[in-house]
Amino acid sequence: MKMRLLLNATIFTVLANCSIAQIKLSENAVITAMTMGPGKQQLYEGFGHSAFHVSDRQNGIDWVYNYGTFDFNQPNFYMNFTRGYLLYKLAKQDYQRFRDAYAYFNRAIQEQVLNLSQPQKQKLFEFLENNARPENSNYLYDYFYDNCATKLRDVLEEVFPDSIRFDDSHITTDYTIRQLVDIYIEDKFPWGDFGIDLALGLPMDKTASPYEYMFLPDYIHSAFANASIKTDSGELPLVARALHIYESRPEIEERVFFTPEIAFWLLLVLVLISCWWEIRSRKYLKIFDVVFFSTLGLLGSFLVFLWVGTDHASSSNYNLLWAIPLHLPMIILFMLKKYPDLLRRYFLTTCIMMVLVLAFWVVLPQQLHYSLVPFLLAISARAFMVYRAV
Repeated sequence: MKMRLLLNATIFTVLANCSIAQIKLSENAVITAMTMGPGKQQLYEGFGHSAFHVSDRQNGIDWVYNYGTFDFNQPNFYMNFTRGYLLYKLAKQDYQRFRDAYAYFNRAIQEQVLNLSQPQKQKLFEFLENNARPENSNYLYDYFYDNCATKLRDVLEEVFPDSIRFDDSHITTDYTIRQLVDIYIEDKFPWGDFGIDLALGLPMDKTASPYEYMFLPDYIHSAFANASIKTDSGELPLVARALHIYESRPEIEERVFFTPEIAFWLLLVLVLISCWWEIRSRKYLKIFDVVFFSTLGLLGSFLVFLWVGTDHASSSNYNLLWAIPLHLPMIILFMLKKYPDLLRRYFLTTCIMMVLVLAFWVVLPQQLHYSLVPFLLAISARAFMVYRAV
């Protein structure tokens, strides 16, 4: 029975692939680049989304080719996501359901009809169909260089290597990758923005080229609008016409009141109160510093792991100037009351380092999150109290 089911499944797959290979798009077929506006529910929605749409009523085709899907059940999902080894895949989906889902969540939908000749439409369609097969659909996701948006550009360049020309004259800014990310999530997802600034290091602070702007769906949209393609009729604009499928309704913006900035200013107030109390009472809150610096040490160790154990933008992270892994062994020595001279010098150095980081804040190669200013003051104050207590 199992062999029969396996044989039937194999035959079905072969026949399905053969039938797809025989589909010839009609003259009325249309291929568009879809751009969906940013969402407000989850951090990953905050940048928008991109996909291909192939429509051919004569052949009963109305499909979306979506490079932004992944499987939560893939082995070691969270570890792979952290290390930058997460597999995304191309999914072929029903257009109406895809469109209605985005409209339901009030996310704008635009489509750009690609100005392709009939042979070019067929070639792109066959490439997408082949890419959507299970054995071909997975790809190694990268936050900024290989995602759902860049895939649209990369697919067109692969299918039409000598025909596509991008004109970047419409890009008049010189943002870094981090600044481009901030535009989309700094206000809507302040904690997500803080987490990204914490985990991702110096590679995010390179000035993005106009080509690299295209990791964002909005910039794929504008790049396509300013691109051209060679066809049988000569060089034409890549986009024949733009379609506004769904305009998002105005919504009341929900402000996030408990932001990282507020949280760290409150922490600084708590730290200053604790320091004032210790000086007045001549008592020392040892457990506070044990927990505080142990947490910083663990965080620093995690950032080192991201630096050396991943393949994405977590390298060269200047947050290690304040999240110092050495806090862990030093706080153990502090608890054991060993090597007091070493501990005094270490925590005095930590105190001075925090002041220096703040003093040279604006010239650091990496843009640290602005909410860290009160946090670094808190670290400096508690490091000084440990220096006094040893």
